[in-house]
Amino acid sequence: MKNDIEIAQEAEQEHIVDIAEKVGLTEDDIEQYGDNKAKVNMDVLEERDLDSNLVLVTAMTPTAAGEGKTTTTVGLGQAMNRLGEDCAIAIREPSLGPAMGVKGGAAGGGYSQVIPMEDINLHFTGDIHAIGIAHNLLSATIDNHMFQGNELGLDPNKVGFSRVVDMNDRALRNIVVGLGGYGLPREDNFMITVASEIMAILCLANNIAELKERMGEIVIGYTFDDEPVAAKELNVHGAMAALLKDAIRPNLVQTLENTPAFVHGGPFANIAHGCNSLTATKMAMAVSDITITEAGFGADLGAEKFFNIKCRYGDLSPEATVVVATARALKMHGGKELDELEDEDLDALSGGIENLEKHIENIQKFGLPLVVAINRFPHDTEAELELIRERCEDMGVEVALSEVFAKGGEGGEELAEKVLDLVENQESEFDFLYEADKSIKEKIETIATEVYGADGVEYSDQAEEQIERYTASGYDDLPICMAKTQDSISDKPHLKGRPTGFTLSVREINISAGAGFLVPITGPVMTMPGLPETPSAEDIDIDEDGKISGLF
Repeated sequence: MKNDIEIAQEAEQEHIVDIAEKVGLTEDDIEQYGDNKAKVNMDVLEERDLDSNLVLVTAMTPTAAGEGKTTTTVGLGQAMNRLGEDCAIAIREPSLGPAMGVKGGAAGGGYSQVIPMEDINLHFTGDIHAIGIAHNLLSATIDNHMFQGNELGLDPNKVGFSRVVDMNDRALRNIVVGLGGYGLPREDNFMITVASEIMAILCLANNIAELKERMGEIVIGYTFDDEPVAAKELNVHGAMAALLKDAIRPNLVQTLENTPAFVHGGPFANIAHGCNSLTATKMAMAVSDITITEAGFGADLGAEKFFNIKCRYGDLSPEATVVVATARALKMHGGKELDELEDEDLDALSGGIENLEKHIENIQKFGLPLVVAINRFPHDTEAELELIRERCEDMGVEVALSEVFAKGGEGGEELAEKVLDLVENQESEFDFLYEADKSIKEKIETIATEVYGADGVEYSDQAEEQIERYTASGYDDLPICMAKTQDSISDKPHLKGRPTGFTLSVREINISAGAGFLVPITGPVMTMPGLPETPSAEDIDIDEDGKISGLF
């Protein structure tokens, strides 16, 4: 089989104006970025109702074996249109750091990709760059304010707003700024751009006015008297919004089978809320009968935050959920190593299925009907697939075999039919897991015990002090956005399967007042990844004709 970039480069793309027309958009509704991508004007959302059925694609706990959540999302959208349904998809845009690091490209895979694959994985329409510049404008203004006399009394040791760059660069995790007499020397750090609060804000704002207002509410630090200082006190949030006037507009592209796709925003789910922008999701809902979207990593991270944060702020009510699993990944949760996955092992698979069962239970806690999509790999045996099916059916959950990687939309028709059955015949009773007006600890402990299966929560002295500070400042009514490892349902990466008998440890709690949530930090969570010994960038090249290779 050809590799991803070869498949993408051979695809027959339709002109972006024709893709727009498929969902009732005119040339006046879009701004074209060449022949195959466009920005969609925001007034489309003001002119249309959101009548679409919203379906979330999530997954089991990820492993090095791969689960294929984005590939399944794209393939499901293609399958829906093959069945004659009016469907659009809404997914995140990739970050350059992972593309050049470990992960490589992130636009789906095989015959279920969004295209132009090279553009989407590289600079695309410049959204992430714009977010980085807006973020670093505020960072520069903070240090300039302290250098110019510090009228606000901002304590240099309590500045909580770092700098960003869209590249995996571990050397920037901890730095010192202000050396050489050009500022006030202090410790600082870089995060990867997609970890920026600006990214989270852009993905939760409904329009440019709300975007500007939310950026003004960012808590940049505390005064010497321990009072919070908001970004609007530096009066640059208007300039920041001006830098993002185009970035807030969703991007329209297409899949390999010419299904309309809105690709916009990219917060990570282990340190942020892990969903594409509200504007992209709502745009898809405004122009289609069925909207397929995804949330990052496993259901304990992306799906929980999609429901409790994105749906809360966007007034969204999903109709159904797809949980993606693979026999390979389940065997890893059952104790197998990556190089042992091609051999049938029903015992390891049986143990690993406990991980999937916990994610199923978690989706059911939100009152949503669901179907499990088994993303089939070549070495999966019939006995393994049947065991997964039997265990899911024991829980009263439908299972569909998905072969969208190898067959595109055709390989997702069984899954599409079962999703349609859920949407048409099962009533969604969607509700949040907690009310926002509960105390900070009550909300954290609800997620820890109900979603992760922890026995309880322990807090560091720093976390206890921060809870008191946020409560006194009136931030206690914000939702919770847990920063947690993606490698385990628990906060301990080495605990695979379905961990029990553990206590969740919260070492600190950061505030993202502009985005509208509190971020408890649990375990070894990094906001700046590093490059591996052999980065993916070493395989990427371009020839004299401008043809890119190696971007998988």
